[in-house]
Amino acid sequence: MAVTTQNRPATLAGAAPATPIPKKKKRIDPVFYLFLVPTLVIFTLAITLPAVLGIFYSFTDSIGFGDYELVGLTNYIALFSDPAVLGSYGFTLGFSVVTVLVVNVVSFMLAIGLTARIRAKTALRAVFVLPMVVSGIIIAFVFSFLFSNSLPALGTALGFGPLSESILANPNTAWIAVVVVTAWQAIPSSLLIYIAGLLSIPAEVYEAGSIDGATGWQQLKSITLPLVAGYVVINTIISFKNFLNAYDIIVGLTNGGPGTATRSIAMTIFSGFGGGDYAYQMANATIFFLIAIALSLIQLRITRGKAAV
Repeated sequence: MAVTTQNRPATLAGAAPATPIPKKKKRIDPVFYLFLVPTLVIFTLAITLPAVLGIFYSFTDSIGFGDYELVGLTNYIALFSDPAVLGSYGFTLGFSVVTVLVVNVVSFMLAIGLTARIRAKTALRAVFVLPMVVSGIIIAFVFSFLFSNSLPALGTALGFGPLSESILANPNTAWIAVVVVTAWQAIPSSLLIYIAGLLSIPAEVYEAGSIDGATGWQQLKSITLPLVAGYVVINTIISFKNFLNAYDIIVGLTNGGPGTATRSIAMTIFSGFGGGDYAYQMANATIFFLIAIALSLIQLRITRGKAAV
């Protein structure tokens, strides 16, 4: 009778396991360093070193040149009792909150319209994105002319008193112009994020909702908003962080006026550099830098969570 032999594993029971072959360490291509080193040198000289020096000077009484003495936390303590600095923080935070609301509401509504079944939606998307590629200072000068000349002329012709004078000249209304112009430029970037979020929702979800008898409003409330909630949070954090740095549009529109009604944190910091308050405003810039880092860490955590989903 023939004996049938079966295949046996190469390593028999009780035999010593084979020694694993050590993996060779992957060699880094020298071309990597060729591109990395110059970038690190430029970044260090242009950003890191000035930032470190600026933080150091914030603990001195330097005016930007010449001799100086260490004064400890004097500049930081003075910041919290300076009406000009506190006013700039108050305006910037209030302006940022209002503009974030305007930008996200308008861009979300536009995104819904531009992802619906309408004609020429691709061309319309391109039109709405155009403000994003125009320089902020140019936009500010154009709107400054409109607010100072065109709208007052129209208000006078219509006999409408509130429009007969430039809103830029009134401390109580100048901030509205800043919000409108900033939102006009910022809406396209938020719009693109919302369009990406809406397009990521499977069509089958809406079909199932329609079969269950859900109306358009119910689908928006129960399907669209929950599924794009992550995009709303990301847009809010990014927009808020960007609006805290508002500078060029405000300079072109109001130059911080009337008086200091629309002076942002960035304007306050830059104006101090040339007015003998170098160390004082460097302390202000350091605090602002820490706020920006905190917001960036929050944004990073949220975006990582979104990526994981």
